Amino acid sequence: MEAKASAPAPGPALGNASEAGERALVTRPGKAGEPAAAMKLTRKVVLSRAKATDLSGVRKLNCWGSRISDISICRELPNIEVITFSANHISSLEPMNQCQNLTELYLRRNNIASLLELFHLKKLPRLRILWLSENPCCGPDPHRYRMTVLRNLPNLQKLDNRMVTEEELSHSLLEGEEITSPPAKLDVENFCQNSTTESSVTESTAENENEVMNFTLEETNKIREQLGMKPVAPREKFVSLCPRQMEGNRKKRVRVRTFSYSQYFSLCFVRDALCHCFELSPAVVLKSGTAWSCFFGMLQVPTG
Repeated sequence: MEAKASAPAPGPALGNASEAGERALVTRPGKAGEPAAAMKLTRKVVLSRAKATDLSGVRKLNCWGSRISDISICRELPNIEVITFSANHISSLEPMNQCQNLTELYLRRNNIASLLELFHLKKLPRLRILWLSENPCCGPDPHRYRMTVLRNLPNLQKLDNRMVTEEELSHSLLEGEEITSPPAKLDVENFCQNSTTESSVTESTAENENEVMNFTLEETNKIREQLGMKPVAPREKFVSLCPRQMEGNRKKRVRVRTFSYSQYFSLCFVRDALCHCFELSPAVVLKSGTAWSCFFGMLQVPTG
């Protein structure tokens, strides 16, 4: 079984001598009770731990309990065979998908949240031993977790310190969940793309509304043209609601025609003659709502 370097422990049940024998080389000295900060696994650390001069020569890497969160250096380890990353802060297995010679992988007690991370291990043909327990991805149902792992990694011989049986592999085909895609990553770039898409949809919707308005206006002008009327000019999309402007618009709509004295008296004569001819009083004509009432209503006494 795995054990911390600070406490003595018996040899592992799986015969994992490499993991137990190198644990003392991994633990960093520090004050008692002082937590170590999360770190990125660097080229210098890998070469030091593996006692190698080049990354291509690294076969075994033991970083047990080193507070590691970033393992991107694994992309540069094509010949790695055994990796011990237990008791760290690792959350993604994507950097390991290029380790084609990997046979043993120890990831107990990390921050792997989803079983979708197994997608990155499906292309490792030589992987035979995997220790993934005590991660958030294991969930509350250990049977479902084990069946899902075995369905996606059917070449495993040992999973979480237990031998894999033929019966389990058969059941995993029915009870396990097949993983066909890696976990989605939410980042700032995707958020910006989504925001751009939403704004594009909004703009296209506004354009469609404008097209409908323009089409209706065009049809209206055609009808007015057939009736011998002037076309309606398109108005601006937004109309100001300023009280002064609204009052000015009302004044503009009510247009009263003024005349000179000679014109005024001439028109009054015409008005009186028409009223006398049809035996109507000017007051009755003004209340009739006819075109004549509009004409008489425009007559005002000149002011100049």
